[in-house]
Amino acid sequence: MQSNEKSAEHAEHDLIWTASQIAGVLNLTPRQCWYLLERGALPARKIGGKWVASRRALLRAVLPNS
Repeated sequence: MQSNEKSAEHAEHDLIWTASQIAGVLNLTPRQCWYLLERGALPARKIGGKWVASRRALLRAVLPNS
């Protein structure tokens, strides 16, 4: 596997595709997560009706010193 392929594979696994999964990563209730997503308080985007976020970006947002 080449370097670019490894990077693409790692980036693919870094994405979280639903609000409930985002809530799980951040240890929030689904309701808390939806509120923060809709307010733009979390680094995520809505794509095709689903919330999508990078796991690393989410963790950086809530744990800025890590």
